[in-house]
Amino acid sequence: MPLHHAVLALLTRRPNHGYELKARFEEAVGPQWGGLNIGHLYQILERLVRDGYVSRSQVTQTDRPDKNLYTLTEAGEAELRSWATTAWVRVGGFRDELFLKLLGAVALGPQALATLIESQRQTYLSELAGLAQQRRAHADEPLVAVLIDAAIAHTKADLGLLDSAAQHLGPLATAQSAQAPERSPSRVRGDADEAPRGRAG
Repeated sequence: MPLHHAVLALLTRRPNHGYELKARFEEAVGPQWGGLNIGHLYQILERLVRDGYVSRSQVTQTDRPDKNLYTLTEAGEAELRSWATTAWVRVGGFRDELFLKLLGAVALGPQALATLIESQRQTYLSELAGLAQQRRAHADEPLVAVLIDAAIAHTKADLGLLDSAAQHLGPLATAQSAQAPERSPSRVRGDADEAPRGRAG
């Protein structure tokens, strides 16, 4: 996740120190994204200084410890412009734990698949209700509203995926259940209960 570019964007207005950047980032993107770890932020700032995209100066304070002030450089603005005006391309495939859960549910049979799909459906519907509430609360914050709209669209798409999963994976789960080898309870108990034979005394 290119958070370093987001930091460059925040520095276009004015120089900031670390905790100001953290607060401004969280205010800009809203609660849907989640908080920004201050330790990670300082790692990002160190890298940006090293790469020449940000300069660092020290501000002396009489009543508290000195603080570092970070300023966007010309190279940093050029890097931001290059990144922010080019299309985003997904890399590394599409990974979601739901697909692994579907794999497990299919292996267990149609009942397990139906249970997972219904449980996941209720979870998504609950998420949509929460997102709608957030959307109303942040209606006057354009960037936050766009991010929430993206989350709503994504969750609606996930609901559609569940319908597709039921349609396409249901027959597969039934077939796999029919092909599963039968386990003999008596044999399992016999294997477990059989004690190792020792030498006669």
